[in-house]
Amino acid sequence: MTPTYELLDGFQIPQIGFGTYALKGLQGTRIIESALNNGYRLLDTAFNYENEGIVGRAIKNSSIPRDQISVTSKLPGRHQQYNNAIQTIQESITRLGLDYIDLYLIHWPNPKRGTFVEAWQALIDSQRSGLIRSIGVCNFLPEHIEILEKETGVLPVINQIELHPNFNQATQRQYHASKGIITQSWSPLGRAGNLFSHPTLVNLSKKYNQTVSQIIMRWHLQLGALPIPKSAHSTRQIENIDVYGFILSSEDMQAINALSSVEGRLRNQDPAVYEEF
Repeated sequence: MTPTYELLDGFQIPQIGFGTYALKGLQGTRIIESALNNGYRLLDTAFNYENEGIVGRAIKNSSIPRDQISVTSKLPGRHQQYNNAIQTIQESITRLGLDYIDLYLIHWPNPKRGTFVEAWQALIDSQRSGLIRSIGVCNFLPEHIEILEKETGVLPVINQIELHPNFNQATQRQYHASKGIITQSWSPLGRAGNLFSHPTLVNLSKKYNQTVSQIIMRWHLQLGALPIPKSAHSTRQIENIDVYGFILSSEDMQAINALSSVEGRLRNQDPAVYEEF
């Protein structure tokens, strides 16, 4: 069983989740079923991934009790208005075929539109009505979170952000820690890219007798982050979750952190200006 983090609201969530972005159809269902069989108990989807249905089908097909699986979905930018947000949350639950969603997030702040506070109020109200267990955000900068707290008095329990060795988000993570917010990492392996051949990581792989992906996953955990890797291959799914048998030294953690760059974003999606619909 994967160890858990305790959220601000007291709920427990697995320290490693499984990303489902771009998984579709029967093959996608089988891949998610494989992840569940390989020990994952946190599944990450979104309204805009257009695959909530297959996530729900994989859960239904599995022999794992519903209360042992945590499901995350996300509100798209085009539905941030309060009434639209309420309806979209209900639609997500229907697509998933579930009675409630464990963790629901606002996908992007879209600050130019100025509607993320009413979207947040919709999440708060949906949580109070029992449709959502825990509520959080994605890609919110500290100033956006400050606005949420000021306007509603409610902090997100999680902020899911781009986080990998090329972009370690040190300042953002420090802010989260000061507020008790769990940092969740999307694209935790940097979508492979050049990381898997980087000499620093290759050398650490040899030193610890672990794969490069296991070194990176362990780095996330020692940062106190919650990574959500995706893999279509069963052996890699197992590899990415089998990272509790070794500990990276502080020097090696620093060596990985040294790979980070302010230009390290994968797609230049700066939440201060990026718009998601």
